[in-house]
Amino acid sequence: MTNACILDIRDLNVGYRRGAPIVEGLALALARGEIGCVVGSSGCGKTTLLRAIAGFITVERGTIAIDGDVVAGAGANVAPERRGVGLVFQDYALFPHLKVEQNVAFGLRGADARARAARVNAMLELVGLRAAAGKYPHELSGGQQQRVALARALAPAPKLLLMDEPFSNLDVELRARLGAEVRQILKESATSAILVTHDQQEAFAIADRVGVMHQGRLEQWDRPYELYHRPASRYVADFIGQGVFLPAKVLNPRRVAIELGELSGDVPAPCGIGCDVCGKGCRVEVLLRPDDVVHDDASPMTAQVVRKIFRGGDFVYTLKLDSGREVLALVPSHHDHAIGERIGIRLDADHVITFPALEPSASERPL
Repeated sequence: MTNACILDIRDLNVGYRRGAPIVEGLALALARGEIGCVVGSSGCGKTTLLRAIAGFITVERGTIAIDGDVVAGAGANVAPERRGVGLVFQDYALFPHLKVEQNVAFGLRGADARARAARVNAMLELVGLRAAAGKYPHELSGGQQQRVALARALAPAPKLLLMDEPFSNLDVELRARLGAEVRQILKESATSAILVTHDQQEAFAIADRVGVMHQGRLEQWDRPYELYHRPASRYVADFIGQGVFLPAKVLNPRRVAIELGELSGDVPAPCGIGCDVCGKGCRVEVLLRPDDVVHDDASPMTAQVVRKIFRGGDFVYTLKLDSGREVLALVPSHHDHAIGERIGIRLDADHVITFPALEPSASERPL
């Protein structure tokens, strides 16, 4: 364990549900000053993981180290209040009978009055709520209450901040804006943090590293870019972003063919020779994102518009290919084509990820 690593989790098993661990074999490392986020569907174990880091749940196997010190596992079980972590809850958990400045000062009871007041002022300045110091929580908006909760958690200068679905009670527009603000606040205060959420866009907006959990296991822990463009598993590929899988033929260890053309890609073993060479007829599937398919009026290849979603600056078109399969395309909003219209398309993917093919349905046609 290195001093550059603020959080180091190894081979973690936590809790049991119907005889199986809720979190199983999980490992991750968060560098000092980084913001990490764990995403996943309900029941995947992400909140259990956060509670284990905080010390509210006993570790069955493995270790959790914070700032180089083992706080759980290997004979250690440090009490939550001695782990040096700050907590921001889903419901903010502000004290309604205390003013904003009193809420922020709550975790500073060991400091003298002058130092406490200075720290409270600094935290309220950091979150942009100095003018609200004398107000009560019910006099604030939801976004302001969340920033008060953040200031209170940051006031004792925790080694690590833990946030559990911190924006789930806010509307979509406010969530996006507050997410960017929270990232800036954490970076300005040089605070390392882990949050859990089911919203991947929220994770991408805030985090330096994102982990995808599925049935208690961490499928991938990586930069958001890598999760989107280089998913480590089919589950991650399907969970992160939008996309479709198209059947492909392996040409060689670095190239595959789909009905839209040939692409460079990582071919999964054992399909590393090429179907034309080995004679196995190896089948794989290629993940295509909406930005991999470009609308091009000059292209001889066309597809039929079957659905479209307007997003202001662009459309996401669902296009039916000649084979009957469908792909997605991200198209600037001034290209407003009618349902049923055929439009020109071309591939614009330098590198794609391939996965072993699932069993074909009866309606699938071979390439």
